[in-house]
This record gives sequence, structure tokens and C-alpha cells, in this order.
Amino acid sequence: MAQEFTINSSAIETKINQLLPSQGGFGAGVDFSASTMVIPIVDLTETAEGSDVRADLQTALSFSTATSFAVTGATTTIINTTGWYRIFGGYTFLGGSSLSGFSGFALFDGTTTKNVFGFEGEPADTTFGTNTYDFIVKIGAGESCKCISNNTNTNLNGSTRQIADLSGNLIDP
Repeated sequence: MAQEFTINSSAIETKINQLLPSQGGFGAGVDFSASTMVIPIVDLTETAEGSDVRADLQTALSFSTATSFAVTGATTTIINTTGWYRIFGGYTFLGGSSLSGFSGFALFDGTTTKNVFGFEGEPADTTFGTNTYDFIVKIGAGESCKCISNNTNTNLNGSTRQIADLSGNLIDP
């Protein structure tokens, strides 16, 4: 059974009026009360989710949060900090040479490399090939993401942007 208590404190009343201005102005003689009954309050607004930015805007690019890369004929680590990242850009393959081409992305845990996204071009391809990519990866502790281009006929140009920390807390652009 709940118990009711009257709170008569000018210090508490002043603090509540500062923090909750819509609750102020009760006038003289009105006291605050408390109860031992627990009343759950569920906030279903978007603000309660931790961000008031729309989901599609949350992955937007900005000058300060996008990190660009260009990889041709090399393997380069593009992400080595924990979190959730958007990776996007374009791939090109210059056909007509005697070399086949592979460009892609791999996750590395310190021991094993796992290709997760890629493009291939064959030596018989006589055309110039292009394609785009846009995907999200999660990088855990001790992990990294590498960009791979196995020869100078293939290249990847793009950017990365962290969209959330490892706990899933969104990072505004």
C-alpha cells in the first residue's frame, strides 16, 4: 500500500521551478507531495531514443566526419577504431591488360582476413568497368577493415564515416 508524504521545502520548490518551468507558478500555499508507489513512465517520442535526427540523416556525410581513401595496387587499413562505420564510394577496373583485377574490403581480427565485399575484373575484359558501393561494418576490439586492390588496373576511391560507437550510440554527422 502506497504512503503519501507532503514536501514543504522552499529549496526543493525553487529547484523544481528552475528545472521544470512549466510546473512553476503554483502560488502560495501549494505544497509538493511524494508517494512510495512506483508509477512507470514510458517516453515514446523520438527524443527518448537518444537522437532527434531522422534515421536517413544520421548516415549523412559532413566535412568533419568523413574520411576519404584512394587505394590502387595496395592493401590499406582504412578503419582500426571500434564502432559501426558506413563505407561508400566507387570502384574502377581498367580492362584489356594481361592482369585480372580484384578490389574489395576485408575484415581483419589480428590473425585472419575475411573478404566481405569485392569486385573482380578478368584480363579478357576489354572495357573500362565501374561500380559503386555503400555498406556498413562493425569493428570490434582488435579488429580492422582493409581496402584491397591487387594491381594497378583496379582502384577503390571512397570514404568512411563512423555512424555509431560499439555500444550502438549514434554519432551525429
